[in-house]
Amino acid sequence: MERQLFQRAKEAFLSGRARPLEFRLQQLHALQRMIMEKETEISTALKQDINRSQYDTPLLELIGIENEIKLAIEKLAQWAAPRPVEKNLLTISDEVYIQPEPLGVVLIIGAWNYPWALTLLPLVGAIAAGNAAVVKPSELSECSSLLLRALLPCYLDKDLYPVVMGGVSETQQLLRLRFDHIFYTGGSTVGKQVMEAAARHLTPVTLELGGKSPCYIDKNCDVRMACRRITWGKFVNCGQTCIAPDYILCEPCIQGRVVECIRQTLLEFYGADPKCSPDYGRIINQHHFNRIVSLMDGYTPVVGGQSDSSQCYIAPTVLKDVPPHSRLMQEEIFGPVLPIVTVSDMDDVINFINEREKPLALYIFCSDKKAIKRMIEETTSGGVTVNDVMMHYTLSSLPFGGVGQSGMGCYHGKHTFDQLSHHRACLIRSLNMESVNRARYPPQDRRRAQRARMALKSPLIDTSKRTLVWAVIATILGIGLFITLMVILLIAAGLNCTCWYWRGFYN
Repeated sequence: MERQLFQRAKEAFLSGRARPLEFRLQQLHALQRMIMEKETEISTALKQDINRSQYDTPLLELIGIENEIKLAIEKLAQWAAPRPVEKNLLTISDEVYIQPEPLGVVLIIGAWNYPWALTLLPLVGAIAAGNAAVVKPSELSECSSLLLRALLPCYLDKDLYPVVMGGVSETQQLLRLRFDHIFYTGGSTVGKQVMEAAARHLTPVTLELGGKSPCYIDKNCDVRMACRRITWGKFVNCGQTCIAPDYILCEPCIQGRVVECIRQTLLEFYGADPKCSPDYGRIINQHHFNRIVSLMDGYTPVVGGQSDSSQCYIAPTVLKDVPPHSRLMQEEIFGPVLPIVTVSDMDDVINFINEREKPLALYIFCSDKKAIKRMIEETTSGGVTVNDVMMHYTLSSLPFGGVGQSGMGCYHGKHTFDQLSHHRACLIRSLNMESVNRARYPPQDRRRAQRARMALKSPLIDTSKRTLVWAVIATILGIGLFITLMVILLIAAGLNCTCWYWRGFYN
């Protein structure tokens, strides 16, 4: 079944119907219409999957998808157009540009925690770039996946954008096929398997993985405001967000204050019993429930800690004085448990972060601009947000992606289009003006070698600027070819016409 769908998508792509911009725009408009018309059904499916509030789904997923589609529609002609580049003396009369072109058939493997955004955002880029795409939603978010399978063929081309259902077996079958790009969102363990499978065909991959995103709170900042924002980012979607703050780093002197501010904020957000709150979600399944509960073994929560296996419910939980080398600090939590690790100063914070795998996100709460600059310069992460959490994800102009163990490649907005395009180098020249090429042909002598050397070492020239005007004027006035080229070179480099340069060129 998987092979048949793949073959059908490949044949549809090779037919060329996904290439015209008019077709791409039509498919993007159709996807936009699907999101708008089926918002209620999508929200209902997510309520069944993870008890997501009907108000959160538009804010956390659907509006972002609509914005990406709108941006792609508005900018597609610009993104897909040839991109002129600078030239050197040897190519000054040539047409030189970069042409974005489709890769072919893309495999998109979505994730269950945000099953619509993390599946459809890559699809928007795949459509915009002119590709076919096989969509594999996560089997864990079953209601959302079934709805996506039912809806997508009603709005998009059935051959170019098929949906494949199933679990591990079906995913493995897909990974055996020769896709032109694989876009995977999920955990690092499966990410390694995806990359290994892709390597057999030399297939490029985009891996959006995750990891333990640190959150540093400086003792001199507004701790109450910092905790309010952290509490939202950590516990929204029941902590099942790849860029959620995984743990807090702070000095011992403010740890008690941090705990109390989080406690008060949780009371405001979810009431005395979050289990009864319509705004608080649930863990996706029993397996993940057991995994998260086991991470808390041996700790006495200072906030929360309650759980109910029958509902996959874990209360918003805070643990303090967590040892840096504990099991809790070795793996991504991906749930509503927030450890606090104490550090002595900013040097300790930077060392702590750099001793571990590069995180998907870094959060810094600080009012000192020099300290913020130092934190950014002396650490690395997929992205960074200062004095808030997760907001860098919402901006389509910023590339979203990991580094090292937290992933490779990036997307959002034009970055998705570029990620799923081949940037083809194009140089078109005439068969005329053969005299320009003589310096590179044998038999060589000192004069020819010197001319070729000078031309090759010439600076790049932006022919869209005044250098092109001067070249045209020089040609009209009947100045020789080499003088014309030197005028362009000198103007581009901002130099004076010195006698030694001319003498060196002709001798």
